[in-house]
Amino acid sequence: MEPVVTVGLDGSPESMAAAYWAADEAERRKVTLRLMHAWPMLAPEPVHAAPEIDQNYWAKRLVHKAQTELQARHPGLVIVGNLVADDTQDALVKAASEAELTVLGSRGLTSAESYFLGSVSMAVVARATRPVVLVRPEPREKGTSPAPDGVVVALKLHGPCDDLLAFAFEAAAARGVPLQVVHGRSLPLHAHTPWGMDHEVTKEITEDAGKELAQVLRPWREKFPGVEPVDAVRLESPAEAVVRAAEGAGLLVVGRRKHRPPLAPRLGPVAHAALHHARCPVAVVPHD
Repeated sequence: MEPVVTVGLDGSPESMAAAYWAADEAERRKVTLRLMHAWPMLAPEPVHAAPEIDQNYWAKRLVHKAQTELQARHPGLVIVGNLVADDTQDALVKAASEAELTVLGSRGLTSAESYFLGSVSMAVVARATRPVVLVRPEPREKGTSPAPDGVVVALKLHGPCDDLLAFAFEAAAARGVPLQVVHGRSLPLHAHTPWGMDHEVTKEITEDAGKELAQVLRPWREKFPGVEPVDAVRLESPAEAVVRAAEGAGLLVVGRRKHRPPLAPRLGPVAHAALHHARCPVAVVPHD
């Protein structure tokens, strides 16, 4: 199957914001953009009927309107529409397994009025085997693209991180923007004293973590000489560190383990906090 960026459409402002972002990304990657609308009640295709009796009329209109708007902004981009008569979540998870990237709309912590948001988008992120980006709507002038701000990636330092770093470095290189690598580390109990923090302990923790971070990033600096990563060790919870670092960023990249313990949440605390609180687009990259 040819490389594609897939975006889920439901007609909401959030899904259109995702479509604009996905179109920019597809053009950047030089791949096809797939506009997908999934709903179990869609009639089997092809349907040759007058609009007033075509069960799929509104679904087709939704996709066609988005395609027309996006094609006007990206005349050289190949854009295809796709109606899928299936459960929305299942259809998106399947589509995500076939795409380089899947993009969905998001409202963060606010109420979910659209079926692509809330439980569906979070479930797709938690189940997808390839990267998924959640995008919130933001004001923009019609016909313009958002400014290419920096990329931020959250790094744990313990466990596999190649897929995560590859995505982050490639994103920064393609955009020609800085890459900030953030490692958050909560302080141990012995670092706290009645008069505040024990600076000797915090200094030792910061230096040790900095050395680990530099070692992890060394091969990636060599592989992407055009990207100069700025690494930062923050002595606070990883979730808080990442959300703070993402303020003003153009893209936040976080990881998600593909295989978690049976009773554990599908999303770890860092990914969960990023998806609910970060204002910029958030890419969740599954890894072993």
